[in-house]
Amino acid sequence: MNQAKTLLIIVAMTGLLVWIGDYFGGQSGMVLALAIGLVMNGVSYFFSDKIVLASYGAKVVTQADAPELYAIVANLTQRAGLPMPRIAIIPEDTPNAFATGRNPEHAVVAVTEGIMRILSRPELEAVIGHELGHVKHRDILIGSMAAVLAQAIMFLSRMAMWVSPRDEEGRSNPLAGIAIMILGPLAAILLQMAVSRSREYLADDYSAHLTGRPDMLASALERLQSYNQQLPMQSAQPATAHMMIVNPLSAGGLMSLFSTHPPMAVRVERLRRMPIEAR
Repeated sequence: MNQAKTLLIIVAMTGLLVWIGDYFGGQSGMVLALAIGLVMNGVSYFFSDKIVLASYGAKVVTQADAPELYAIVANLTQRAGLPMPRIAIIPEDTPNAFATGRNPEHAVVAVTEGIMRILSRPELEAVIGHELGHVKHRDILIGSMAAVLAQAIMFLSRMAMWVSPRDEEGRSNPLAGIAIMILGPLAAILLQMAVSRSREYLADDYSAHLTGRPDMLASALERLQSYNQQLPMQSAQPATAHMMIVNPLSAGGLMSLFSTHPPMAVRVERLRRMPIEAR
């Protein structure tokens, strides 16, 4: 099911690129956008982890660089029966974390400097367990590929500010340009929502069973949510926000309907209802 969902969403995002290309340049624009989509799919499959890490200025670290973090990841990875992922630290005070890579053998778990300062060790273990859940369920490939394709969609959509699509007679169509500027990013967000929302619940459940402390993940999520509202993440990007454990672009009101993450209150309530297991 996860592989079928991956294929469906990647095809949909590639189709959206082609549609935008058709509006910009007709058949030639459509062919160009299709070529861009195919290249982006190939690039994102093999290099999505490097692209996403570079976009956040994340640095891969060794055991000597971050011994406590390394020990947490190594312990939970062994318990989960997963290969040891690479570990990266993002130079951001806002606490958050994500996992990326095309499969468990090429996974990267990234955390911000802020999350290591504000969370207790059990809370940090719960967060790492959540990210390993994404690795275990192979969510990281679809999340990373969707992030790269969404960046391309949003880039082409912004071009509508400068290049208006033309009709069959070659006349400029500014209304179509405005529509692309609005609908392109919106469609990318909706596709990211399809990627992320259900997978967050599964990763929460996985962390709860892996660590035996769903209460620690609930506590960590509440703390992360509060800090992200008070101290927004400076490097946060709409195309990659769905990969974070807590949405760094969270907004209230109508925009909450388009959040790539489930409601935090629902996630916390589910975790609070789970029993604590001895480990």
